Amino acid sequence: MPACPALLIAAPASGQGKTTVTAALARLHARQGRRVTVFKCGPDFLDPQIHAVASGRPCQNLDLGMCGEADARWRLARAAADSDLILIEGVMGLFDGEPSAADLAERFGIPVMALIDAGAMAQTFGAVAHGLASYRPGLPFAGVLANRVGSPRHADMLRASLPASMGWFGALPKTGSSLPERHLGLLQAAEISDLEGRLDALAEALAKTASVGLPNAVDFAATQLPATEPRLAGQRIAIARDATYAFIYPANLETLTALGAELRFFSPLAGDPLPDCEAIWLPGGYPELHADALSQRHDLWQALGRHVAAGRPMLAECGGMMSLFEAIVDKTGANHTFAGLLPGRALMQARLAALGTQFADLPEGRLAGHTFHYSTSETPLAPLRRAQTADGRDGEAIYRQGRLTASYVHFYFPSNPAAVAGLFKAS
Repeated sequence: MPACPALLIAAPASGQGKTTVTAALARLHARQGRRVTVFKCGPDFLDPQIHAVASGRPCQNLDLGMCGEADARWRLARAAADSDLILIEGVMGLFDGEPSAADLAERFGIPVMALIDAGAMAQTFGAVAHGLASYRPGLPFAGVLANRVGSPRHADMLRASLPASMGWFGALPKTGSSLPERHLGLLQAAEISDLEGRLDALAEALAKTASVGLPNAVDFAATQLPATEPRLAGQRIAIARDATYAFIYPANLETLTALGAELRFFSPLAGDPLPDCEAIWLPGGYPELHADALSQRHDLWQALGRHVAAGRPMLAECGGMMSLFEAIVDKTGANHTFAGLLPGRALMQARLAALGTQFADLPEGRLAGHTFHYSTSETPLAPLRRAQTADGRDGEAIYRQGRLTASYVHFYFPSNPAAVAGLFKAS
């Protein structure tokens, strides 16, 4: 049974600084020579990019809803056998969602460190901490860390407000090294030019003001990794990957490799031609932010059109699907011409258009996934199917033209490798 020190970093709400502090902890321990594996609770794409840079190791997702308990169990056991420390960044507030970060901590016995933004509070800090610790009996609650603290005296006041038996991880002062954001969350790691310096500064601030020793070890039951039949052996899959198309679960790449596929990455934004391939994956991302450059990639759009016309498979998710419409209309109302492989257009919205776990029953099999986007689409296409939400409501449309499958859903490939093989396998 592999055992490894582990900690889940949670908070009362979003916006408390979970990503910043998790990355700072990862960076601090990695600089001390430890092998740190970071996981992100929930289906997020952006936070894991930051954590991968902070730790120097891949960051994967744990989600009891989308990924499932079995998937989380073997990934944690694998990490425990190969790490000196496991850190898990929670999602939203500690008890928010079904399932929540608290559910994950309780299921696997992982100690919870509650991060509380104390910038605008004093003794109420203790009440919030007490509530988080006692709301659910049996939760393995380890203690609290105060964030955005104004002074040493402020920190002393916060600590004095805690119940006598509660663990104190320390205080992190207000800092200018926090991580920049945009409408879908943090900026991508590659877009933050001074990310390494920010992470080092955060780690140093944490070391000066907080208790940063290793947490208690957790026993993770040894679990056999799932066997995957190499149904895509010898097949080349071209995968768009750059600042535009970056919403890629590392576990999805693992699954494609386990299926036997050869992965060939290319950058539409950099002008790369489409690699020789039997199948294509256009992941999600930010085509609207790079619309001027991408609208000039007539060579790429024509190559994609020839690929689809030849009856070869392609999967386009969210931003990838948006790119295949005739146009994308940005928030200013400007119209940008895109691939035209699908009739219609995508229109950027001021507010979030959809969010949540969804399940798609495709002809190839059932796949779990997630949707999170600020655009809507207008198309005369009739959906092949509609995904379903966890409570059974109609979700995102899934379109199919020949072997082209397109949807706002970001699929989690490990949920059904055989179905993924069916989507990508050339006939």
